[in-house]
This record gives sequence, structure tokens and C-alpha cells, in this order.
Amino acid sequence: MGIKRGTTLAAVAVVVALTATACGGDDGKAADAVKPAGAAAQAPSDPYAQEPASNAGAGADAAAKAGGQLAVAADNDKLGSFLTDGGGLTLYRFDKDTAKPSKSNCDGDCAKTWPAVAAGDVTAAAGMDPALLGEVVRSDGSKQLTVAGWPAYRFNKDAKAGDTNGQGVGGVWFAFAPDGKKAGRPAAGDSADGGAAASDEAALSVAKDPKLGDHIVDGKGMTVYRFKPDTAWPMVSKCTGDCLAKWPVVPPVDKANAKGIIEKNYLVLDRPDGKKQQTVNCWPVYTFTGDKKPGDVNGQGVGGTWYAVAPDGKLITGQ
Repeated sequence: MGIKRGTTLAAVAVVVALTATACGGDDGKAADAVKPAGAAAQAPSDPYAQEPASNAGAGADAAAKAGGQLAVAADNDKLGSFLTDGGGLTLYRFDKDTAKPSKSNCDGDCAKTWPAVAAGDVTAAAGMDPALLGEVVRSDGSKQLTVAGWPAYRFNKDAKAGDTNGQGVGGVWFAFAPDGKKAGRPAAGDSADGGAAASDEAALSVAKDPKLGDHIVDGKGMTVYRFKPDTAWPMVSKCTGDCLAKWPVVPPVDKANAKGIIEKNYLVLDRPDGKKQQTVNCWPVYTFTGDKKPGDVNGQGVGGTWYAVAPDGKLITGQ
């Protein structure tokens, strides 16, 4: 290999526009409620790695290009330190890949949106451990740069040096920190084998209630809810101000830390108030301060607008 070992109840709506590919497959008018103890799961889809390749930026021209002299970008409020290639374009890693052994699972349309960084003429950034650099053979036989075992990519919507538009896309794409871990995610951290190691809060799973049946809970076992006035397309949260004091948002959760959830359109909502909110099937989700212990469902039916969430993201209304 030619790698050089060098030195985000109120009337104001919170709206975030997503691509039609991510949430547009469901116009929000389809049936969206299930009866307790009988939620039917639908087959999951996987839009996370296949955003449209149109409107591509500089990254679209970076396919098959080596990284050159890597660099560590200046700290910023969102990411801290992160890796760039020799042209200043941000380098990303994909949660569906593996580091031990190194393997890329981004091919076809995914690779058009996330061009692989070719292995070859690559030099470690100053202050970076050169031993972190490696390579992996892709399904097409080409060689791809790896950082700490994780295959490296660019994002075709990063138009200029320093852009980080790929950060957090689909909850599975993240900029590289200089040590090969995920940039901007210190709370979740990374395990010794390179995978995400979430805290109790950074997890979602499915619990069973005698009346509600299967419903989503957070890492502490607290019931997760949806607000009926919200919409999935466009992704809109109408819970702001005092509402959020009673119904805190569920923070972003890696898909790897979501057990039993139907992972269709499992995206992150960037709210204008600066909070980032997890969505399930594009629906914003919350917990309730009136629930005091795991298993409580005191928020169910509150105001005729708040309901627990089925594993596929639908409301459990009992209607």
C-alpha cells in the first residue's frame, strides 16, 4: 500500500426540511395509530445510506481520489477536532461498516453519495498516529483508506473545504475524530473495538405493558411518546417552550443502540432551539416528566394528544 507514515403547547412550529427520499415516501396521511397490545410491525426500509446523488458538491468529484496530506480541522462548536483530506474536505465513517475486520458496506447508490477515499498517496495528519491508517479491499476490488480500521468516505453535498453537511446523517454517518472515533459525540463515546458504546440515556428498546402492549422506552426504561399535532413530512415538532419542560425530547440515538425498533426513517431532527431530537419513522419522540419510574405510562392519552409509541413509530391510541 502506498500510505506514507507521516507526521437541534405552543403555536409556533419547529420545522426542518428533509429530502423527499428520507421522509417523502410517506405523505403523513396514511393510518398512523394502532390499538394497544396489537401493533403490527412493517418491513423496515433503509434510506440512511442512499440519499439522492443530485445537487452534489465538491465531494461528488472526489470519487476514487486518495486523501493526500490529511489534516485536523480547527475546533468548532459542533464537532471539535475532525479529519479532512488534503483539499480540506471532511472525512466520514459509516456505522454499518465494521472496523474489526475492516469492511465497507456502502456500495451502489450509497457510494455515489458517499464516495470512498482511495488508499494510496495518503499521509497522516500532524499529531495523528500514522499507525491508524490502513486500507480495505472493496467489493469492486478497489482499495479504500481506513482510519482505525473504519473505511473513510467524503460526502457529495460538502461543497467546500470545512463543510460538515454529512455529520449525523441518518444517525449513521459521522466525521472522523483524529483518533478514528466519531467526532462531536463525547457523551456516547466509542468502545475499544471501535463500535459505539452508548450511555443508558443513549438507547431505545421495546417494553411490554399489559394494556399498551409493545411500546418504545428509552435507555432508563422510561416510556417514549409522540405528540399528535406533530407531523412526519415535513418533520415538524409543535412542542416548544413550556411544552418541552413537561415533555423533554429524546436525544439522538445510534441505530446500533435501538433494539426492536422498526428502523424506517430513523432520523435526527435539528430544532431551531438548538436541540437535536430523535425521530422514529420521521416522527419526533419525547419522554414525560410525569413518569417517575420505569414502566410508568402516565403520559398516555394526556390532553387527547400524547400517546405511547409502537415499535414502528405509530401512535398507540386504543382507537
